[in-house]
Amino acid sequence: MLTLKKSTDFQSTLKNGKWYSTDLLVIYMNKNNKDINRVGIAVGKKVAKSVKRNRIRRVIREAYRLNENKFLTGYDIVIMWKSKNDISDISFSNIEKCIINAFEKEE
Repeated sequence: MLTLKKSTDFQSTLKNGKWYSTDLLVIYMNKNNKDINRVGIAVGKKVAKSVKRNRIRRVIREAYRLNENKFLTGYDIVIMWKSKNDISDISFSNIEKCIINAFEKEE
């Protein structure tokens, strides 16, 4: 799994990509004309302190990694945590269900 690192990549995905909203996440997908997916994860500072934000990122990254072979390739993907959610919603199974549901909508 490659990551989106440049701000311009994030911005173009947010501006030009399709978006899917779930209970916990908003997922933006934009074709990148490559054979791989590049993933960026965004969790705002208003959500929590850095320890909790990093935990959310790690759980999202792992949920994506374990299910990556089920998804279409050739996309830039930005996964954003909805700031209105309670931090107690950070369970692997909840996040994994949200990611799988969003990618099923794309197919």
